[in-house]
Amino acid sequence: MKNMTLKEIAVACGGIYYGDEESYYKQVTSVTIDSRRIQKDCLFIALRGARVDGHMFIPQSIQDGALCAVSEKRIESASYPYIMVNSCAQALKDIAEHYRRSLRLKVVGISGSVGKTSTKEMIASVLAQKYSVLKTEGNFNNEIGLPLTIFNIREDHEAAILEMGISDFGEMERLAKVARPDVCVLTNIGCAHLEQLKSREGILKAKTEMFLYMNPEGDIILNGDDDMLASVKPANHIEPVFFGLNPDLAYYADEIENLGLKGTAARFHTPDSEFRAHISIPGAHMVYNALAAIAVGRVMGMNDKEIRQGIESLAPLAGRNHLIETETLTIIDDCYNANPASMKASLDVLSKAGGRTVAILGDMFELGPKEHEMHRETGAFAADAGIDELICIGSLAEDIARGAMEVNPEMHVHYYETKTEFLENIDPLINTNDTILVKASHAMEFPEIVEVLKKR
Repeated sequence: MKNMTLKEIAVACGGIYYGDEESYYKQVTSVTIDSRRIQKDCLFIALRGARVDGHMFIPQSIQDGALCAVSEKRIESASYPYIMVNSCAQALKDIAEHYRRSLRLKVVGISGSVGKTSTKEMIASVLAQKYSVLKTEGNFNNEIGLPLTIFNIREDHEAAILEMGISDFGEMERLAKVARPDVCVLTNIGCAHLEQLKSREGILKAKTEMFLYMNPEGDIILNGDDDMLASVKPANHIEPVFFGLNPDLAYYADEIENLGLKGTAARFHTPDSEFRAHISIPGAHMVYNALAAIAVGRVMGMNDKEIRQGIESLAPLAGRNHLIETETLTIIDDCYNANPASMKASLDVLSKAGGRTVAILGDMFELGPKEHEMHRETGAFAADAGIDELICIGSLAEDIARGAMEVNPEMHVHYYETKTEFLENIDPLINTNDTILVKASHAMEFPEIVEVLKKR
């Protein structure tokens, strides 16, 4: 990271510095909250977790090479520098905000109910054709992960692609205050996190908090086929740019060719050009991801050749519609997370596969009071899609099974209360040459199922 002195850090987070004067003007080389990842002259921020309090690791972090610690407690007789604050969690954000303000690169903020990560990957693949890019890794998209991602920005980076995930009002505003995006991208407004946000109108309100701290000369890029996003008016005097399949939009696609598990080909239109490209990852939603990336690439000064190369260079991520081919099975590993829209999109991908199709589906969480209805609708969708074998795991997934049987009583549907119970009975359910979709919310820990299938 671009170095910051302990004096700058103390001022940025409103903390009180305790230590010698010489160290006060020394620079930290990195920031971490993980005592196992201490680097020489780093800053260790002691967060309180649900099970572990980081304060207990402060002495060891200093011994391992940290220059300074951030603590909520007064450390009596400390022989090392530390900064005392009211809240280490807030200090993490405050320091990241200060660091972000010192950077001159372009930041692209991405959010939406579905497709944040796949859109982030597509945009990063496109921008990487021209720029040195940093992107959010894994699930580092919340009020802890986003600041840590920002701390990984180096002086040679020219663009940062930041995924911004929320579940309640106010979170996006706090994330945006840290990220200060130059380009805001919203993929769609679905039904995720209804427990807190209550309605799609609530989700729209929460997601568009991103605009509050964006660059006043930046760009807003929205899915114009989404009825909620299509209603968004200019924010900060910035006119939104829309993408979708409607030819009246600034960026749109047509001549879409579904290639099954081999992906999708399409013709893409910009305000002043058109070109064809092949997306290797399956799913109709990937066309929207490509359109978002085209729009971002254009506002970042890229030409069509560079953008097309980025689209066609995209590689799949584990757990995100990742196609795995073993000697006997084809596995669609899409088990990183799930909500009704993404579940239906993945079932649609599965339905395009040749041969016998199997869907192994689990619970979807944080759907609010209509969670049972939404699970039944997902089961009905699986039945309508013509999936040959449906395996449902988890207490909520029982409604997926019910929904499928209501639509097609002859469908082969199996229900298991737990993942362990399913794995004990897996052998007769899976045949040679099956194409198998594995999908559920992250907390269901379905990667274990993928690993079992890979070894068969």
